[in-house]
Amino acid sequence: MDAIMLLGDSLTQGGWEPGGFAQRLAYRYARRMDVVNRGLSGYNAEWGLEVFRQVFPRKDQKGAQKVKLLVIWFGANDACLPPKVQHSPLPKFTENMNALLTLVRDPTSPYHSPQTRLLLITPPPFSALQRGSILASRTPPEPLDRDQATTRAYAEAVKAVGEAHGVPVVDMYTELWERAGGEEGMGRFMHDGLHVNADAYEILYDGILDAVKEHYPELHPDNMPFVFAP
Repeated sequence: MDAIMLLGDSLTQGGWEPGGFAQRLAYRYARRMDVVNRGLSGYNAEWGLEVFRQVFPRKDQKGAQKVKLLVIWFGANDACLPPKVQHSPLPKFTENMNALLTLVRDPTSPYHSPQTRLLLITPPPFSALQRGSILASRTPPEPLDRDQATTRAYAEAVKAVGEAHGVPVVDMYTELWERAGGEEGMGRFMHDGLHVNADAYEILYDGILDAVKEHYPELHPDNMPFVFAP
């Protein structure tokens, strides 16, 4: 069977949680495509780039499972503030995101895959209230390690990369921020101020299917037959 590959950080890894977007996709695409989750907690786009080279099939790899849709969701860790080790300066983050798309699309790349459709997701907002409270309760107390304006800038960078490459983007930053009504309401979509809950994952799941229906209708589950006969 062909596959949908999810590449990202803990937000992607958490997609297997009950009600998570990966779990929902796996159920919806059952007998149509496998869902391969390569979300890695704590990773930024630079480290994800190295993982991509290990998990995405090379074009000379005979018999490898074909990835028909690659969903990339980085930026939440890249946007943390220094001296956090995951911090990646915005230009470097943009460079790494461009590199991921180029590896798939460039005919000279060993990972060139013309049958693979691409989809980007922006990092979501975080809850400064929740995150700040958790960090302040540690021994010794820790300062807030994120800034909302910075996270928003990384979300805008993902949108810019998508526009430059003609790749659709699910804007989770704007979607959650507007639904929450700003900072005061962000807690309704968060476990701990950083990691989103099932309500947010449902919004992402709907956003992914909407984007697939609009841009890659041949990959929408309603348009795909079962691989094995009923």
